[in-house]
Amino acid sequence: MKPLEINALSKRYGERVALDSLSFTVPPGEIFGFVGSNGAGKTTTMRIAVGVLQADSGEVRYGGAPVDVHDRASFGYMPEERGLYPKMTVAKHLIYLGRLHGMSSAAAREAMLRWTERLHLAERRDSTIDSLSLGNRQRVQLAIALVHDPDVLILDEPFSGLDPIAVQDMAQVIKEKAADGVPVLFSSHQLDLVERLCDRVGVIRQGRLAACGTLDELHSAGTARLDMQVLGAPDDWPARCAAVASFTPHDDGVLIELAPGHDENAVLEEAVRHGLVRRLTWHRPTLTDMFRDLLEPTEGTVR
Repeated sequence: MKPLEINALSKRYGERVALDSLSFTVPPGEIFGFVGSNGAGKTTTMRIAVGVLQADSGEVRYGGAPVDVHDRASFGYMPEERGLYPKMTVAKHLIYLGRLHGMSSAAAREAMLRWTERLHLAERRDSTIDSLSLGNRQRVQLAIALVHDPDVLILDEPFSGLDPIAVQDMAQVIKEKAADGVPVLFSSHQLDLVERLCDRVGVIRQGRLAACGTLDELHSAGTARLDMQVLGAPDDWPARCAAVASFTPHDDGVLIELAPGHDENAVLEEAVRHGLVRRLTWHRPTLTDMFRDLLEPTEGTVR
């Protein structure tokens, strides 16, 4: 398998910049989570990668060379806006699209049988798409992305609308494909899933990467805060401490960011003046915390 490279992609829609010299690489066998607010440029990036859109500048590279038609035929793509034929059965749908990818009729049928079994669609093979639930349509869409045994997997919001069992099934398939050496790029607003699945995460803001790295790297770059619970203290007690740069309510306590040059001892001294300290721990920022810190204020609406 080869790496997928997004190399200095730029794209404009009129006066609005969708992508601004965006670059990152997904090595073989890596699950790369692509996160950002609506309009940040995730879908635009993926559409350019699979050839649905053309970049104004920059290029998509696969194995060090610009992606061509042959390469794109080996990519598996699951768009956010599902494009299924409503009156076609599940089986005919998968066989037809397998044939479009150059598979023989026998190979396409064998792949259809395998993936409908693997994704718990075997009993719905003869059902039309418009008779399926949203979750089963999602499963069909994933099967379409996988039917030709792709060398690259690009999934735009694959977990949207799925029940917990379907989420588990889809996550397992993604991990299996990565274990086979396939580069996997997927976007999601479900940040807990991104944390659980991804080897690395890219956070995009206004068409540029605001952060990129492993979760440990992103955590270490985030702002560590004190998590404190002080019984009997007024809500604004941290405002009275010079060691506190900012604070926000958190569960049954408060998260405190220290001012430069200060440590937790100064905050503790202030806290005991106002109540009984029941909790004082360091709060490791979650991906949701980092997402909020990196992406506020709210972005525009280009997708």
